[in-house]
Amino acid sequence: MFKKDLDLEREWQALLGKLENMIGKKPADLNSVLFLIGVQELGKGRRTFTKEQKQDLMHIAICKILSFSGFYALEGIDEDGWPHWKMMKKLPHFDTGEQEKLLKIHVIEYFEKESIL
Repeated sequence: MFKKDLDLEREWQALLGKLENMIGKKPADLNSVLFLIGVQELGKGRRTFTKEQKQDLMHIAICKILSFSGFYALEGIDEDGWPHWKMMKKLPHFDTGEQEKLLKIHVIEYFEKESIL
């Protein structure tokens, strides 16, 4: 493991610890954190979501965090209050491990920029 991978893992674990302090439960994995971001971006607070809505929330989160690098732009909000994103440029082809690193970097950036923690 390279130093930058170790640094990312330390930052990730620190973020998970802060989230645990905030919500009372440590998120299990990246998908759990993406779900939280999706709920935050939807802005409707805590409620029960269907399986499809949970997938949509994770998609919203991915679009939001990748918008920091110009991959997506907010297209608008529909009549139900759900944000819709437009792909602005194609994502580079990464293996699963590299995709996870990219998402973790952007998740950390999200919490820094949004001053949520």
